[in-house]
Amino acid sequence: MTQNQSPPLSFQRSDIEKKLFMPAGEFTQPGPVLPAALAILSGVVFYLLLQLVPGAWLERSFTQRGWVPYAIVFFSAWAFWIIVVKYFKINVQARALGRPLCPDDPSFYISADTAVKVLDRLYDICDEPRDFLLYNRIQFALSNLKNLGRVGDVDEVLRSRADSDESGAESGYTVVKGLLWAIPVLGFIGTVLGLSVAIGSFGAVLATSADAEEIKPALQSVTAGLATAFETTLQALVVTLVIHMFMTMVRRKEERMFNRFNDYCERQVVAKIRIKHDGVQA
Repeated sequence: MTQNQSPPLSFQRSDIEKKLFMPAGEFTQPGPVLPAALAILSGVVFYLLLQLVPGAWLERSFTQRGWVPYAIVFFSAWAFWIIVVKYFKINVQARALGRPLCPDDPSFYISADTAVKVLDRLYDICDEPRDFLLYNRIQFALSNLKNLGRVGDVDEVLRSRADSDESGAESGYTVVKGLLWAIPVLGFIGTVLGLSVAIGSFGAVLATSADAEEIKPALQSVTAGLATAFETTLQALVVTLVIHMFMTMVRRKEERMFNRFNDYCERQVVAKIRIKHDGVQA
């Protein structure tokens, strides 16, 4: 590779958060700023679009049912954008699989002497191997190759790093899981508030009105409270279901990527390692 030619893979050029000049989370973990900013923006856009259909059921449901629908919209958008950002970051990490690490020569093997060539190859592939899960794992193992006594030791190091990477990736869903717990709770809060308004209004109607004709208009406040009670629960349950299904799809995609990472390490690293002990190849 010439000095003026950039490596084909670059976390700085590919990561969605870096492209938008936002603080980027490590590997597949979204940073704190971009999803929250997109949630606020999409919430504003959603309520602006509702103004195009004044009086429609959807507009009334999200604008005339107290503060709970606003909170549901924001939390739902926040969880959605966290998953979207994570999806794009997974795609960036998966690009590492398309680059072979070792030469096609079947006689080539990795030893303490040739490991330097493999490590140099990492920098030909990407500008900073530590920004890519797969290459960071391989770099760590090969950098310690001289200190390892057996090929099995290398495999154990790679598997240990794999477990650590998967645990770190799973922590990227912590905020989403918290939001998916909070959204239905908000729906139930809306239900309790709506029922309390309805019951209070109904009691006031019975106390002040004796004529049936006078009761009918007053019952509108009762029905409004009931609408709040049931619609906020409906909103919360629907968005929770949709976001949970979306998260499941992205998690499955990430799991498949990690499985392919493990297979790549087996084929490109472990299967090609030969460790010498006092001139004897193991």
